[in-house]
Amino acid sequence: MIIHLLGVPMDLGSGRRGVDMGPSAIRIAGLADRLKELGHKIIDDGDIDIKIMEELRIGDVRARYLKEISRASTILSRHAEGIMNKGHFPLILGGDHSVAVGSISGVAAFARRKRRKLGILWVDAHGDMNTPATSPSGNVHGMPLACLLGYGPGDLRKVGGDFDKVNPDNVALVGVRSLDGGERKFIEQTGVHVFTMSDIDRQGIHRVMKKAIAKVTNGTSYVHVSFDLDAVDPTIAPGVGTPVKGGLDYREAHLIMESLYEAKAMTSLEIVEVNPILDEQNTSAEFAVEIIQSAFGKRIL
Repeated sequence: MIIHLLGVPMDLGSGRRGVDMGPSAIRIAGLADRLKELGHKIIDDGDIDIKIMEELRIGDVRARYLKEISRASTILSRHAEGIMNKGHFPLILGGDHSVAVGSISGVAAFARRKRRKLGILWVDAHGDMNTPATSPSGNVHGMPLACLLGYGPGDLRKVGGDFDKVNPDNVALVGVRSLDGGERKFIEQTGVHVFTMSDIDRQGIHRVMKKAIAKVTNGTSYVHVSFDLDAVDPTIAPGVGTPVKGGLDYREAHLIMESLYEAKAMTSLEIVEVNPILDEQNTSAEFAVEIIQSAFGKRIL
């Protein structure tokens, strides 16, 4: 497989600084070499150029730094679509989770041209389904999934084209353990399927992933996986944008990725919210590399 690495050093959507260094931390942890060991060809497309907070105005406090996030998302969308056009695999390194608007919009635009459907597997502690009207913080990294479903700021909804990027029936969230009130209502309204940590505790990650993969592959030709490292428990990955106790353990995180590889379902991937400032000796970035390896075929035997 030919895998394109593309860094998106974005921290404008986050409430904490530092996630803009995530792409560098993941590269330093040896991502390219580890994937080459699995037999893949790696093309590193570098990083998208993004302005920093000190250069910008906040703008609307209900959707902070929206203008620059929209600009960067449009550029990212074109890159992701271009990689798909070549028949290659886009591997996006974040940055905060607002980058998902650009990466998924590009994949969705490609699928739309092919007259095919897209599924999204969203692995996250949070729902990321706020809008400016419901967000407690105005941080855009809590809004990307809502935008992709056709809600939220128009500038973000229109990235990659003015159409809903995915059908809610083909969206599954895994690992959720922290939702705002507005997100709960939005989940009920849209009908997206959410597998909480309680579901994982009761059913086991294998059964949950079997159901989630069935959801995102039902009638779809492409599946994008958006993995926020805060889905993992902070004892394993301390350097994340928004840590929440009670997350996925080491083997559960790996089994998610191993299940995707076995299903041959994943056609694009992003890893987001690695924050080296909050990390311990690059532990979280190294763990990110490990789970990416699992997604691309690394096995115990």
